[in-house]
Amino acid sequence: MKKLVAGLIVMLTTMITTHNATAAERDTLSDHTREEIRNNFIHLSDLANKHDIKAIHEMFWQSPSAMLVAKSADPAEGNWAAVWGNEAIDKKLFAIAHSGPVVLTPDLHKFRVVGITRNVAQTYDPVTITVSYAGQDGTPKPFLLIHNWLRVGKEWKIASEIILPVPPTPAKVAHS
Repeated sequence: MKKLVAGLIVMLTTMITTHNATAAERDTLSDHTREEIRNNFIHLSDLANKHDIKAIHEMFWQSPSAMLVAKSADPAEGNWAAVWGNEAIDKKLFAIAHSGPVVLTPDLHKFRVVGITRNVAQTYDPVTITVSYAGQDGTPKPFLLIHNWLRVGKEWKIASEIILPVPPTPAKVAHS
């Protein structure tokens, strides 16, 4: 009897674990939601190219926990740093937008949305950014844009934006 009970417990535990793993691996977002987030990303890129900081502000989650990681103009922060909260994000985006031309060119063929939960998503897209902020020379360079999106009511808001520079490909060394 003890072996039967132990066997049933193992079997039920395995079934529950398998069910939970399968549910966790399931896509959490509908095609409609993915398209909505993709359109929000395209809209964000358009607003950045127009330097419309007020409209970008509205796309962010209104929270002291909202985050932006970008190039730093303050050597004490290091080369790249995070700013937290909407006021700091607005200030950073204003400084970047007013440093000279800023042009984002997304590669929408590589754009991806990952559903973390029904209310949290992450997007990834390689972009080319032309910017002169904080010592950058205005030459178009490759970056990765990573966003965490949070459903707030019926809208998707940016909880975090990480602008990651892509380092240059190392030159191949000739072998003799």
